[in-house]
Amino acid sequence: MASPGTAPYAGGMISGSLAEHAALVALLRSRPDGLTWARITAELLEAGRAVDVWERHAPAPALLSLPDEVSADSAARDVQAWIARGYRLISVLDADYPERLRGIHQAPPVIFTLGTVVADDPAVSVVGSRAASARGTAMAADIARALVARRLTVVSGLARGIDTAAHRAALDAGGRTVAVIGTGISRAYPAQNRALQDEVARRGMVLSQFWPDAPADQHAFPMRNATMSGYGLATVVVEAGERSGARIQARVAVEHGRPVILTDAVVAGNAWARELLGRPGVSVARDADGVLDAVDHVVALWDELRRLVTPLHVRPAGSSQRRRRRLPAQPRPRQAGHLR
Repeated sequence: MASPGTAPYAGGMISGSLAEHAALVALLRSRPDGLTWARITAELLEAGRAVDVWERHAPAPALLSLPDEVSADSAARDVQAWIARGYRLISVLDADYPERLRGIHQAPPVIFTLGTVVADDPAVSVVGSRAASARGTAMAADIARALVARRLTVVSGLARGIDTAAHRAALDAGGRTVAVIGTGISRAYPAQNRALQDEVARRGMVLSQFWPDAPADQHAFPMRNATMSGYGLATVVVEAGERSGARIQARVAVEHGRPVILTDAVVAGNAWARELLGRPGVSVARDADGVLDAVDHVVALWDELRRLVTPLHVRPAGSSQRRRRRLPAQPRPRQAGHLR
């Protein structure tokens, strides 16, 4: 239950503050009472204030302060140091936390960003193999350019291969791209993509759910894939292998109820992709045009859903018409009937 005087989650979005962010960092660093990050997120959304959750669980102060002891004051110093380095910390309770990401059960309690934050970001993930073929990278670039032409944000993971091709093409087309990375935001992985990561931060956004100096870790990348799925409207898997991280993202996107668009090459070459066929939200495209047909249908459905759930008195005049003009008329994808 929310504490007296605090608003419930649905209407309790609060602006970021040092006290709130310090309390959240202290919770995540100390994990009092054995709280997991997922449980901390749940309690934050229930209480509406990180300070209230910290006060509920804060460990009793030690008689003698120890060097590694976590407190609200030590967490506040961390937050101030990150701000001084140019990083932005956004809590799951903050109004500018990505809207769709907040809706998944793996929503990170805190994210770190560089660049321009857009809470309601109309985005599509374009992902695939690090060891991509020339055909795969060309297709990823074509899809990214077409998404930019539709005023959609391109999301990818800044890895070699498909990810790099998608980010590069989106930037070259003058569009917005978001890199969801599997390390802390101060690091670049792979190292050769540092310049690309810096460019994405200047012209779009880099997002990390890990402490700013966290190195690359094999357990972090599946978590990153879940965040990418949650951030966007849909996931496009351009080219992938049996053990690709794109496989993880496709499966978790199905769990999230987000559309997954697989190319026919992915389906032909992977048992995991064939196992997904017939699952709600999964469609197959023969080429880039087929992918974009499916994307147009997904965007139209999200627009219709927004129209249905937005009260008339707060709906911007002509809003749905503006979005429809953004998208060229396209036939409905032949294999996406499950999206109706």
